[in-house]
Formats: sequence, structure tokens, C-alpha cells
Amino acid sequence: MSQDDLEIDLDAIQRRMDGALAALKNEFASLRTGRASASMLDPIQVDAYGQMTPINQLGTINVPEPRMVVINVWDKGMINKVEKAIRESGLGINPVTDGPLIRLPIPELNEQRRRELTKVAAQYAESAKVAIRNVRRDGMDQIKKAKASGMGEDDQKMWSDEVQELTDKAILMVDRSLESKQQEIMQV
Repeated sequence: MSQDDLEIDLDAIQRRMDGALAALKNEFASLRTGRASASMLDPIQVDAYGQMTPINQLGTINVPEPRMVVINVWDKGMINKVEKAIRESGLGINPVTDGPLIRLPIPELNEQRRRELTKVAAQYAESAKVAIRNVRRDGMDQIKKAKASGMGEDDQKMWSDEVQELTDKAILMVDRSLESKQQEIMQV
């Protein structure tokens, strides 16, 4: 067993944690604070043709005015599925179907709606934390395999501490991002 086989790829672990943070950032971008935006639909997936598909791959998304998003669905058979996915997304938008167009009037954010959005943001943050913890678990599994292959106690402890440190930093970044997003949502 060579020394290289006992190395743990911290860069790969860091990249995967960064990926979870990037995904969270995209999800937070979709939580708009009262203004219409095409990106607010990014996290919504539609069950289309037997697989989950992003809405932007099923139609053209436009923002004709500050409080309206319009989706021109290309396949008329998908209109009901797109509408259902939006309704069930937790964005609190009630789609209005008009032929191949789905209009999404963006409601004014009242206090209750702001609180709902902060809860959605918290759910997104929790999902990111779960993803980060899964990466941590994979890293710890690598360390256990390396220990079984002859890694010493001291090396195992050092690698475990490194993985835990990366995890703690990533979780802290999620918490900070969530706090910032919740403040942005609650701002009137």
C-alpha cells in the first residue's frame, strides 16, 4: 500500500461543499422580495416526459412588468404539469393559464408572506446543510477505509479534524447566508 493511497482528497471534499453552497445561493436568488424575476422559477422542477425537468427547458420565461412573470409553454400537453409544479413549489404564486401562456402575478409581500418566505429560505438552508453533512460523511468514510489500509491513528485524527473543519466552515457560511437572506426578505 503506497503512501498516496492513504491521502484523503480534501480538495474534492471542499469542491463538493462549495457546490452545496452555490446551489443554496441559486435557491436564495429564486426567493424574490416582491419583484418579478425569471430566476425565481429556477428551483422548480416539472415531471415532464418521465423525468424532472427545469421549467426554463419547457417554455420561454419573460418578465413583461415588475410584478408579472409569463411562461410560454412550448408543449401544450405540459401546461397543466407546469402550472401544478408552480402551485406546489412553495413560492405562494397562483398561476393563471391563458392558452399556451401561464401568467404569474407576483403578490405584494405582506407580513405573513414575508414570514412564509423566511421559512422557505430556512428549508433551503437546511437542505444545503444536509448536503454538506453528506459530503462530510463521505470524507469520514474515506478516512475509515484508509485506516483499514494501514493509516496511523495520528493521521486519521488529523484528516478527521481537517474534514470537520471544512464542514464547520461550510455550515457557518450557510447560517450567515440564511440570516442575511431572512433580513432581506423581512425588510419593508
